[in-house]
Amino acid sequence: MRSFWTAVVIAFVSLFSIAVASAEERWLTLPEPVPMPASTETGYAKVNGIDMYYAVYGAGDPVLLIHGGLGHAEIWSSQVVELSKTHKVIVADSRGHGRSSRTTDPFGYELMASDYLALLDHLKIDKTAIVGWSDGGIIGLDIAMKHPERLTRLYAQAANVTTDGVDPGVETNKTFGAYIERSGRDYAKMSKTPAEYEAFVAQISEMWKTQPNWTKDQLAKITVPTAIVLGDHDEAVTRKHTDYMASIIPGAELIILPNTSHFAMLQAPDEYNKSVLEFIERK
Repeated sequence: MRSFWTAVVIAFVSLFSIAVASAEERWLTLPEPVPMPASTETGYAKVNGIDMYYAVYGAGDPVLLIHGGLGHAEIWSSQVVELSKTHKVIVADSRGHGRSSRTTDPFGYELMASDYLALLDHLKIDKTAIVGWSDGGIIGLDIAMKHPERLTRLYAQAANVTTDGVDPGVETNKTFGAYIERSGRDYAKMSKTPAEYEAFVAQISEMWKTQPNWTKDQLAKITVPTAIVLGDHDEAVTRKHTDYMASIIPGAELIILPNTSHFAMLQAPDEYNKSVLEFIERK
């Protein structure tokens, strides 16, 4: 009998250890987005020479979700489901991404910020909170610096403010490689130019070589309440750089999301949503 219960205990401990190990390694995963809920409005806004896809969900104080490089609006599906219960949530595909078209103009964060401001004008939204991920966070910072009157709060996750904030190891990271591959498949399904993914990546890569490149003085002028956010296992942005950003932007709150990587909104949606809501609803 003793050997039986010993075997049961060993089996339980083994299963528990596997479960703990799996939980600890969620930052290595790249979950698929959940299905998007029903929208209240979708369409294409003509902004800066492009057709920009957008969708609106729910009602209440507005929050604009801006995705990262190579991504698209559906990456935010778990956030849309939760945030739209209490907020008017706007998502869009940045120029050249997803369903939005692009021009031959060089990509730049200022131009992309201008696209989103024009989208807000199209939707007759004077002021909004922004949740930006990666390139989306950089776009949010550009708006915070140059058009603070349009923002209530900025939650900037996995952003960088100079190119040396990017971890060179990202180029060989398996999770990030899987994201690039998935983005290519999504582009082929969504884009009006489905065969041009490589050309699109080449075009936006020219921007990444030199941008962003903001000075301390520029960042120190930000007056919008800002959260600088990073997963503790981020593959693309260094913790040192994130700490620097939080120290330079006046009053910035540093938020480190545990056991997550660059893809925290997919890996830990409940915790991510709680963090976002606690910040954007703060009085």
